[in-house]
Amino acid sequence: MLKFVSRRLAYTFAVLVLVSIVVFIIFNYLPIDPARLTCGKSCFPALIEANRHRLGLDVPWWEQWWRFIHGLFAGRSYAEGSAAIVCGAPSFGYSFNQHSCVTSLIGQAFPVTFSLAIGSFILWMIMGISLGVLAARFKGRMPDRIATVFVLVGTSLPTFISGLLILLFVVLKFNLINPIEMGQWMSPFSNPWGYFKEFIFPCITLALAYAATYTRFTRSNVIETSSEDFIRTAKAKGLSSGVILRKHTLRAALSPILTIAGLDFAGLLGGAIITEQIFNLPGLGRLSIKAVLTDYDLPVILSTTLLAAAFVVIANLVVDIAYAFIDPRVRVA
Repeated sequence: MLKFVSRRLAYTFAVLVLVSIVVFIIFNYLPIDPARLTCGKSCFPALIEANRHRLGLDVPWWEQWWRFIHGLFAGRSYAEGSAAIVCGAPSFGYSFNQHSCVTSLIGQAFPVTFSLAIGSFILWMIMGISLGVLAARFKGRMPDRIATVFVLVGTSLPTFISGLLILLFVVLKFNLINPIEMGQWMSPFSNPWGYFKEFIFPCITLALAYAATYTRFTRSNVIETSSEDFIRTAKAKGLSSGVILRKHTLRAALSPILTIAGLDFAGLLGGAIITEQIFNLPGLGRLSIKAVLTDYDLPVILSTTLLAAAFVVIANLVVDIAYAFIDPRVRVA
């Protein structure tokens, strides 16, 4: 097991380095000059060159990449002399448009996106797996038909439609949330009720679409696993249906879903852009949209892109390790 984990860690590190290099190459060859965008309307050549030097864009891309990596571990300073700006480790850069270290901007946005992601993940796993198992146990009967309708509705409605419906006809119609308070970050430790009210409906919006997909996957996997030889052997031994379901069927049926769940969760951490926009949540998605559409804030765009990629890569690592615990055959691969 230790050898398996070490090998996966080495692969993950190599992929993260490769992704960071590719992202830097892409941004280096974009047909836009970030130094010109940071000087407003009063641009002249000397000011553009000064901004380019402050941003660290006056060196080749590989040196920019190395400065970025070094800043993650040792911090980084921008400009020189009394005008120097220091961003402590881990430094994701400095946004001259927002006059703040990118790490601070991400630190403000990440709890919002993480809360949305973890809440949605818990909801869709509970809903999807429960409905899927129920539909498989009562195949062809009323619970199965209800689950089928839920799957059709959940997969047919885009997130922006279901989010708007929930916002207009549930939240605002019944005055469940004060519109003025929408989008305000509330700590679950200092104000748990306010936190719950703020995030329950965005979490439901995201969970509906995913829960429908997981209901379908769980149902088909449970039905397929129930026809395997080891299940028939367990029945021949006289085990109850509940024991067979918990100890044999679910363990085998839910293993493939683990892989999908990890990647879906990482995708949400990368930014649930549409849902954050609908409910006015100041998360990573809104931070990225503002940086792209309003400011063309290169350090923010670069950092959020790398962060989203890192979430997916690390989620793959966690899924691989968890899968190895569930199915020991994976360890020899």
